[in-house]
Amino acid sequence: MEYFKFILYGLIQGFTEFIPVSSTAHLKIISLLLGIDDPGTSLSATIQLGSVLAVAWYFKNDIFNFKSHFSKKLLANLLHKRLLRSILIGTIPIVLLGGSIKLYVPNFFDNVLRSNLSIALVSFLMAFLMYLADSSRRGSINIKNHNYSDSFLIGFFQAFAIIPGVSRSGITISSALLSGWERSDAVKFSFLLGMPAISLVAIVEFISSFNDLFSLGFLPLFVGLLTSFFSSLLAIDFLLRYFSSNGLKIFIIYRVIFGVVILLNL
Repeated sequence: MEYFKFILYGLIQGFTEFIPVSSTAHLKIISLLLGIDDPGTSLSATIQLGSVLAVAWYFKNDIFNFKSHFSKKLLANLLHKRLLRSILIGTIPIVLLGGSIKLYVPNFFDNVLRSNLSIALVSFLMAFLMYLADSSRRGSINIKNHNYSDSFLIGFFQAFAIIPGVSRSGITISSALLSGWERSDAVKFSFLLGMPAISLVAIVEFISSFNDLFSLGFLPLFVGLLTSFFSSLLAIDFLLRYFSSNGLKIFIIYRVIFGVVILLNL
């Protein structure tokens, strides 16, 4: 039963981290509906490391320039110092906000914003924001021509992803589209920007809750990370293929339905 629970956590985390529906909210709500333990913020954040490794693995050919012309272009982008600085600038807001809350109000989200009602309302709010983004005019900003203010703006909105139910990918992709990014590059930048943010949160939570996590056992936690890794790979591939042609519509509908389901089960 313990291994099944961690496999479930890994599947939920992996499938929902990069698809704009909020992994944190799904880990809590689906666990509640199935009658198993809420993994909590520390375990949820630790399992997210599987998603970070999935991004690195998915783009490994592009990073090491093994294949196509596309790979060569992306390699140049990834190794360009300007892009690296851009990702660093975009990561600053979530580090400052998340670090401040962790230091001064450590249980804030557990006590205030992790309730089912709050997650449902945030889901409706995100559906509206995603609708505005999906309806916006196609932009021309991309990974090559964006400036630091563009990355800081997306990073500023990414900071709100610490609120359960927001969805890091949902708010970064939406803010990118609203500020005039091309669809495909909005998704790619969201992935790249998420790697340091997710990693930092996972490392901090793992260190601060080491004793509690250690008591769960190494093997169940490893199974959760492995499951998160493989399901994240599937989610990344799906979103990259689906989003450029179809946009956010299906996810907007899903977020409304998800919010309604939560309200009906209060």
